[in-house]
Amino acid sequence: HRLEEVAERDGVKYINDSKATNVNATYYALESMKRPVIWIVGGVDKGNDYSEIADLVKKKVKAVICMGLDNSKIISFFQGKKENIYDTSSMEEAVRTAKKLAQNGDAVLLSPCCASFDLFDNYEDRGRKFKTEVLK
Repeated sequence: HRLEEVAERDGVKYINDSKATNVNATYYALESMKRPVIWIVGGVDKGNDYSEIADLVKKKVKAVICMGLDNSKIISFFQGKKENIYDTSSMEEAVRTAKKLAQNGDAVLLSPCCASFDLFDNYEDRGRKFKTEVLK
């Protein structure tokens, strides 16, 4: 569940980094991306300071897909910094949105920055559900 390449479909790489439960881990994931990123983020915010990754998100991320029961903090932080922000409340909806947005040469990165306990049992469960939805 750490930068695991799940699949490549229609020239789009799907990467599971569900273990990234804080901003620091997501920073390294984003930094390692060589392709434009559709970023799936969200969950239980543990007092995150998103300003630490704001520049990387600006440079590397095409769209921010927020996934969780309460995405308001993430949305309000990135509003005005990113044009494409989507609010979703399930893995199925998040991956469906990502598949619609992604183009040949992009990467869809699940790197949540947050704990998983709002929608999932733990980060492994979240990662498994991501893989299931990607491979559908």
